[in-house]
Amino acid sequence: MQPRLNAFDLASEPVKLLRGLEAYLHRSSIEHPLLELVKLRASQINGCAYCLDMHTKDARAAGETEQRIYCLSAWRECPFYTDRERAALEWTEAVTLITNGHVPDEVFQRVRPVFTDQELVDLNFAVVAINAWNRLAIPFRAVPGTYQPPKK
Repeated sequence: MQPRLNAFDLASEPVKLLRGLEAYLHRSSIEHPLLELVKLRASQINGCAYCLDMHTKDARAAGETEQRIYCLSAWRECPFYTDRERAALEWTEAVTLITNGHVPDEVFQRVRPVFTDQELVDLNFAVVAINAWNRLAIPFRAVPGTYQPPKK
């Protein structure tokens, strides 16, 4: 795959704003490992190789297990995700696939008891952010493979 152009360099101001949103999310009420699962699941749905490469590496660096990463696309059939993670993944799917019936009331009713108001808004912004990154990386063909998680 050949990159079409580097949107990240050509649009530094909006990319800086998206990075600001990421900084907010890392300080938010949503725990970091859950943020990585959300980013991975949305990127799977969208087929974003660049973001899958990045967030798989970030999830592993944050202590995520290979088993949970490998099975994420089939999370409903796997016993090793918590109720909170399941709710976040269901919300992620509904918001990412918003044209498939918007976000149904039933999904909101299942997710609502698991998250506070603030957490649900923060979760939603996490889904918004990864979908925005996916929509930059996919059309301009950001090449996966070179990303490495920051050293701690």
